Formats: sequence, structure tokens, C-alpha cells
Amino acid sequence: METSTKLYSLSFDNVKTYFFALLFVAGNVALPQLCHLVPAGGPTLLPIYFFTLIAAYKYGFRVGLLTAILSPVINHLLFAMPAATVLPAILIKSGLLAGAAALAARYIKKISLPALLGVILTYQVAGTAFEWALCGDFFLAVQDFRMGIPGMLIQWFGGYALLKAIAKI
Repeated sequence: METSTKLYSLSFDNVKTYFFALLFVAGNVALPQLCHLVPAGGPTLLPIYFFTLIAAYKYGFRVGLLTAILSPVINHLLFAMPAATVLPAILIKSGLLAGAAALAARYIKKISLPALLGVILTYQVAGTAFEWALCGDFFLAVQDFRMGIPGMLIQWFGGYALLKAIAKI
């Protein structure tokens, strides 16, 4: 039995865009703080991306993009994490994630594990290429694939579960 799913594409002139973006940014500020209690929790669990995935898939590119940009910047300003040296790569990956998630939701029109896997792989592969171009170090650029597989699995299955849980909202 398929669940009825409401997916949105909110515009910048809609107050809900900013409300949902702030809600997801708050999640992207709180979750990394919890994950950093675990040794190497940030690079392993990739928490800064989780609510960006949900925001963009459920509420569209604009909410996702606001979440993608504001989350790393606010985390950096409040906690100096992510570090300034990796902030550009994280912003690029976050933006790619927002675009890929919104595009997938727009065309697939349902929540599916294959779609979410495609979104995650798209932003990670493209983001790795950008990161490699920025830092010039392939080994550093592929860190998410070396250490972040648990985080990608959390995004995939946890994102699916949360999107299903809020499907009718």
C-alpha cells in the first residue's frame, strides 16, 4: 500500500519557506553537536547534511538551499565547526544536496529508497570532484567515502524514515 505523500516547492515570497528553513537549520545545528560527542562523529556521521536532505526533498529547492547555506555558516560562527578551511567544500556539497534532493522529489513525486540513494551519491560524487579541485588533494577529497559511509547510510535510511513519517504534513 502506497502512502499519500505531500511534496512542496515553496517560493521565497512565502513565509513558510523561512519558517521551515529555520526549523531545519536548527536541526542541522543541534544534530552535529550531538554527533561531535562521538570521536570523529562529524566526518563519520556527516550530520550537517541530514536536515538539508529532508528540507529540500520535502519542501523544495528554496527551503533546501537556505538550509544548505545557513547551517554550515551558523555552525561555523557558533562553534568554529566546520573549520574555515573546509567550509567552502561543505557549502558546495550542501548546495548540491539541496539541488539533487529537490530535483529528485520534483520528478519522482514520491519518497523512495532508490531516489534517496541517487541523491546521496550525486551530491557526494559531484561534491568530491569540487572538493578535490578546491584542495588539490584526492585523498582528502574522498574523506566522506573513506570515513562517512555510516553517515551516508543514516541519510539514506534515516532520511527515508523521517520523510515517510512526515509524508502527510
